[in-house]
Amino acid sequence: MVGLCVSALAAVSLGGEGITLINVRDILTNHLHLTDIDVFAYKDVIVWEDRMPRSVVAAAVGGGLAVCGVILQSLLRNPLADPFLLGISSGASTGAVVIGVLGLGSAAIGMSGGAFIGALVAFGAVLFLAKVAGGSTDRVILAGVAMTQLFSALTSFVIFAFADSDETRGVMFWLLGSLEGVRWDDAWLTAIVAVIGLACCWASAHALDAFTFGDEVAASLGIPVTRVRAALLVLTALITAALVSVAGAVGFVGLVLPHAARFLVGPGHGRLVPVSALLGAIFLVWVDALSRVAFHPTPLPLGVGTALVGVPAFIAIMFSRRGRA
Repeated sequence: MVGLCVSALAAVSLGGEGITLINVRDILTNHLHLTDIDVFAYKDVIVWEDRMPRSVVAAAVGGGLAVCGVILQSLLRNPLADPFLLGISSGASTGAVVIGVLGLGSAAIGMSGGAFIGALVAFGAVLFLAKVAGGSTDRVILAGVAMTQLFSALTSFVIFAFADSDETRGVMFWLLGSLEGVRWDDAWLTAIVAVIGLACCWASAHALDAFTFGDEVAASLGIPVTRVRAALLVLTALITAALVSVAGAVGFVGLVLPHAARFLVGPGHGRLVPVSALLGAIFLVWVDALSRVAFHPTPLPLGVGTALVGVPAFIAIMFSRRGRA
């Protein structure tokens, strides 16, 4: 928690405007009505209206996606499972593109609302297809792969057939993940979603420990396997859909950070869930800050930054696990 707080404050101070940690402290305490310190107005706007909500959104998205990765890897018993395995990200991308390019319902729900609806539609299609095919965990994975490819193709088709050059640039930037333009409304939404998701998943730690050893073991311990799995899968889909609708497609957080957390605290979900959330939050705060500073004035898309850091980290984790084996 200390690391997360320090990371968020440090990330807010980074940039070319000469804002120090002392300025950040003064602005933060002023807005919390704890102090009344004179601060330059432009610094107040940059910190409170731009960088602070951006750091909150980054922390919430990183923590929420990492928790979703923990849940999916446990439920599906697949170390490569992550929130995008179920086609949620591809569905969100399609929904955002339909709103942004075709303009269907854009005045009513906006691009983020379209992404949320698209994510839920894709997840519903995955569950339906998996149930028709038998309902086992491997069928869920296969259905997720199929829906990911389908909705990715639909997204590409809409962009190719209907988007002009400006629309294509804007949509592609969103698809790669971006926190540009997020405000406190987005910060409150993502923070509430992440905290509720973390609390529900942490409360299910005992069931997740049992799922790690298979359905039969979980059932023998008195856990209603089908109901708990369905509830956690739906919860994961809702969390991912809400976060992706704000931040765009951000990969590797739900895949890499749960493995890093296991390396630190072991497989017990009572520790694994909160530690994964904290690591995911810290990771994405720094990726966003460095992407924003290193490529000023046009920040690197968030998904590109997470992939550049996540792939080497995942390779390192693979070799460390091999060494312990």
